[in-house]
Formats: sequence, structure tokens, C-alpha cells
Amino acid sequence: MTIRKILTEPDPFLRQKSTKVEKVDDNIRKLMDDMLETMYEAPGIGLAAIQIGVPKRVIVMDLAKDEKKSPLYFVNPEIILKSQNNSAYEEGCLSVPGQFAEINRPEKCHIKYLDYRGESKELKAEGLLATCIQHEIDHLEGILFIDYLSKLKKSMIVKKLSKEKKSLERIVV
Repeated sequence: MTIRKILTEPDPFLRQKSTKVEKVDDNIRKLMDDMLETMYEAPGIGLAAIQIGVPKRVIVMDLAKDEKKSPLYFVNPEIILKSQNNSAYEEGCLSVPGQFAEINRPEKCHIKYLDYRGESKELKAEGLLATCIQHEIDHLEGILFIDYLSKLKKSMIVKKLSKEKKSLERIVV
């Protein structure tokens, strides 16, 4: 498994829509393994393939808080139903480092997807799992959690991230 570089805002690649996976094969499973390793290293609880520069509809997650890992794999995830009631969670994102905001999303969702072996599955999610799934599916559409904020808050965050990125890119000899 390989740890990959996570793209950060304002990288325009993050705004691309991801393409559907035609078949879950060894290449897609290798991608998911790399994504999981990258997510654990970061550390985070969810990662979409677009965040590592691969515009495919693939997500990995692990909400387990203890030592025992409990990875989830979603290929071509699609929300088929969302609840009318919303809940708010303070969200962060590996592609928007150091920034957090309370975001309202439907408290429950029902999704269909392909698993690690390419088998068709459905999942009814609520709470943090529902929030995380919706956050990651947004990535597949080129949407970041900061897009739900006011223009002012969003522009302040993007400006700050751009400034940090430029200082990291400088080379001192």
C-alpha cells in the first residue's frame, strides 16, 4: 500500500466531477487500499479518490474510534433517499486542513453502492455515518463543505489556505 498526497483547496482538481467506475477490479481495490492507508496516516475518517488526484467515484471511511479498524468501501455511491430532518455536525476535511464549521445535512440517508468486491449493496445511515457519506459524496461532485458557508467565510478560508500553501512551496537554500 502506498500513502498518496492529499490535494488541498484551492486546487482546481478538487472541483472536478468524478467518473463512474465500470468494474471493481484489482486496480480499484489497490486504489481503495492506498486511500485507506492515506486516510489513516492523515489522520481522517473519510476520503474520496478525487482528494488524491483520481477522479473516480470511490470513497473509503472508518468511523471506529478505537484501535480496531472498521473500514468501509463505497464504489459509485448514490443517495437514493434523504430524510427531511437535518442535523448539524462540526465538519472538517483533509483537503481543507485546519478548518472546521458546523454544517446542516439530512440526518439520515439511504445509499446504494458497490463494495470492495464489486457486489451491489444498500445502506441506511444516520448520525455521523450519514454526515460523512454525504460529505464524501459531495467530493465526487466537486463540492467541499466550505461551499455551504457564507461567501465571506468561504473566501476567508480559501485566502488563508492559499497563503499557507504558498509559504509551504517556498524553498530556502
